[in-house]
Amino acid sequence: MEEEKRHKGGEPIDLRLIFEKIRENKKLYLRVLPVVFILSCAYIMCIPRTYNSSLSLAPEINNSSNLSGTIGSLASSFGLDLGNMETTDAINPMLYPDLMNDNGFVVGLFDVKVATVDGAIRCSYYDYLTKHQDSPFWTRGLYSINNLFATKDPAGKASGDNNPYMLSKKQDGVANAIRKSVTINVDKKTAVITISTEAQDPLVCKTLADSVKERLQVFITNYRTNKARVDEQYYKRLAAEAKHEYERSRQLYGSYADANTDVQLASLRSKQEDLENDMQLRYNTYSTMMTQYQAAKAKVQERTPAFTVIQGAAVPLKPTAPKRMFFVIGMCFAAIIVLSVYSVRDLIVR
Repeated sequence: MEEEKRHKGGEPIDLRLIFEKIRENKKLYLRVLPVVFILSCAYIMCIPRTYNSSLSLAPEINNSSNLSGTIGSLASSFGLDLGNMETTDAINPMLYPDLMNDNGFVVGLFDVKVATVDGAIRCSYYDYLTKHQDSPFWTRGLYSINNLFATKDPAGKASGDNNPYMLSKKQDGVANAIRKSVTINVDKKTAVITISTEAQDPLVCKTLADSVKERLQVFITNYRTNKARVDEQYYKRLAAEAKHEYERSRQLYGSYADANTDVQLASLRSKQEDLENDMQLRYNTYSTMMTQYQAAKAKVQERTPAFTVIQGAAVPLKPTAPKRMFFVIGMCFAAIIVLSVYSVRDLIVR
């Protein structure tokens, strides 16, 4: 059965003519497709394979109020958790992914100790990224040429020698590479934090995910307990000063009482009573400060959030990128499309 399709000019195009043109150029297909297949395989085999690992973490959130009922249910149906939005924290959990934009947080990952799955490499993550990364041969060539004309970096070269906010060019490149390798996402509905990492070695990938989790926990804990820890140190200092004053007053009273045991003069007894009252007053002050100090310590513990690991990071068994088979098939398919258009170009422009 003859199939026809009209183009914008209104003239019919016979599909049999199209197939005929393609058949006439079959030798072109037989020459080009093997070349495309070989070049695609050669190219994709030069691209280093990468692995992905992820974990899920649920932090405790302090809410200013407990929202329930129809309003909370209605908000949940639209993917919003009003309880999380009403948190008393200035840093909303939705802002945690932005930590990867902070040099201080990223540079903290430079000194993470990593090891490859075969045990051949054991070093810091900074050294792993700068000395043990596979790359295509053309990239290495361009990098070598660039180094010939590059100016000397005035900043330090060691991973932990400099201010994280004044990095050298090399360190800044490593920091950007880490940002591309680590992704932090927060579910708006459940506030569950998902950390995904990418690396050329499966064990390094898993180690990086665990390290990011630990540093994120430290950041959240330090932020939540910062005010309570400042209060704790404040009352600790006051308690130490009150104790010192109490002990000095007690020693003064004891010395005076020992020296005037058998004295019956009213003036001396009155001074002894004054010293005793002063000692008691200072003791009461010391006792009050100790009570405040203990309460501040309890407040730190109360403000320390609990974390629940919903899904731990695992060592991936298979690489996730690049998809070699899909790439080769895609390139061959694209070559077929181009060759087909080339074959029927006369019919198109007619």
